[in-house]
Amino acid sequence: MKYIEELREGETITEHYLCKQKKQQRSKAGKNYISLKLYDKTGTVDAKIWDMTNLIGAFNEGDFIKVEAFVTSYNGDLQLNIRRLRKSEAGEYNPKDFIPSSRYDIDSLFDEFVSFIDTIKTPYFKKLLENVYVENDSVINKFRSHSAAKSMHHSYMGGLLEHTLSVTKICCFFADNYKGYVNHDLLITAAMLHDLCKIYEISPFPENEYTDYGQLLGHIVMGSELISKECAKIEAFPKEAELLLKHCMISHHGEFEFGSPKLPSTLEAFLLYCADNTDAKANMFIEMSEKEKTAGPWIGYNHILGRNIRRSEL
Repeated sequence: MKYIEELREGETITEHYLCKQKKQQRSKAGKNYISLKLYDKTGTVDAKIWDMTNLIGAFNEGDFIKVEAFVTSYNGDLQLNIRRLRKSEAGEYNPKDFIPSSRYDIDSLFDEFVSFIDTIKTPYFKKLLENVYVENDSVINKFRSHSAAKSMHHSYMGGLLEHTLSVTKICCFFADNYKGYVNHDLLITAAMLHDLCKIYEISPFPENEYTDYGQLLGHIVMGSELISKECAKIEAFPKEAELLLKHCMISHHGEFEFGSPKLPSTLEAFLLYCADNTDAKANMFIEMSEKEKTAGPWIGYNHILGRNIRRSEL
């Protein structure tokens, strides 16, 4: 398997990839062509079909395809110039090569994650988390395998669990560091639930695309609705506790321009935002450091972070 991260300009490759996107387009010169986005577990690469000859077979988005292509460079990014293409046949490829996964053992991650429920002393918060992460197999199975994002951070199988566990651990440190000022149980409950509805916002692999619910509502709105539904199942769940938990949910992106309907107005909501933001951005540094095979310490420019990234080589 020639993974996308291993492609080099100037080589000719024959390999199987997942077709994530297929678009009919027209060049500035008026020439029709097909633009593709191909995918494997190491990343994505743009590809072009300039000539629709009999060497190009029928295929659709979501198909596994076998391509013969020349690797070129356009605006600093690698691109495939496809000469031959057909749909891949069963047995010619291993589906695991196209599904990026967490480097950690999922069972161990989940066991560590649910252990935080035992740190919750408030009965109604603890019951809420048990209903979601202990009693609901449908949610558990999706949560264990889902990505945390389409592309920005933790965008691999198990990424949502990995990210949520990390945010929960950071929040646990915050709660201890600011003891006496932070409601530990509120903060940890919010941390464990903050991104749960990404299981409905983003479709599972290998598609990993925004669903209609994700496009029209988003995980923040769906998360607030989930809290309402789960709190209603628990007898005498305090309305103020539900309100504060919802506020943590709807403000955890921290800023209006990042999709938060409200800015954090409580210490718990602010600390959740800080933990979420820290882990997401740290993962961007880690992912870029691992994927970019540069000779020196400087890795390159990250458009999301808005800066050049350097490895701390001492």
